[in-house]
Amino acid sequence: MFKWAALALAVFLPAGGLRAGAKALSRAYLFPVSEIAKVAPPADFVQHRLVASDGVAVHAIELPAPAGGRTLVHFHNNRQTVEAVADFARAMRSRGLGVLLVEYRGYGESGGEEPSEEGLYRDAEAALDMLAARGEGPDRVVLSGTSLGTGIAAEMARRGRGSRLVLVTPYTSIPDLVTDRVPGVPARLLLADRFETLAKAPDIHVPTLVIHGDADEIVPFAMGHRVADAIAGSRFLRVPGGHHGDLFARDGRRLLDAIAALGT
Repeated sequence: MFKWAALALAVFLPAGGLRAGAKALSRAYLFPVSEIAKVAPPADFVQHRLVASDGVAVHAIELPAPAGGRTLVHFHNNRQTVEAVADFARAMRSRGLGVLLVEYRGYGESGGEEPSEEGLYRDAEAALDMLAARGEGPDRVVLSGTSLGTGIAAEMARRGRGSRLVLVTPYTSIPDLVTDRVPGVPARLLLADRFETLAKAPDIHVPTLVIHGDADEIVPFAMGHRVADAIAGSRFLRVPGGHHGDLFARDGRRLLDAIAALGT
């Protein structure tokens, strides 16, 4: 997911360019859009072309919920487009949930040039506003995120946009991730995009499932545990031997069933 060693270079930039250089470096690694190829949307999904509050076009694809069912709104990791998690969506639909996959600005078929924390929140709001407009309010929404997407899902939960929350490999914050990898970097002063999930956790008051592998090489397992501990009443699922990107390959049936049990 994240490559942070290069951020240390920002410390050695001339004083006048320190903050701008750190911002550019951090966004290049946090949102590596130039490295991600576009993929044709799968034919079995409904496609949506939404518009965020600042006018940016937002691409989303959906497997509609069965009558009376909730919709799981999922936010992907930083090296994916929505098509990469189509199989996850199909597995959840087979368990009784509709699924809406939201693609961030700058990624795939979405518009915009440079993703940002605030921009991704706007993209998420556009998708949730679409559901609300057709009568699917927060009580019918399960918010879900993987890796980078956990910060977006958590913020939407804090804003009251869903009635359930699923966090897969969540971090406490982006600055915490940077200093875990590059000790001594004043990340909280330098980064423009922070996704402060741990700080927001006490303001999240919905049933929550946190999933993390105890061998995660990208986001420390302890971070997932801290997030779960800070959300009142959350359930924590440990995946023994699980790395950052193989949790569903290792233990898919248990994890998918747990998500479905939360959402249905």
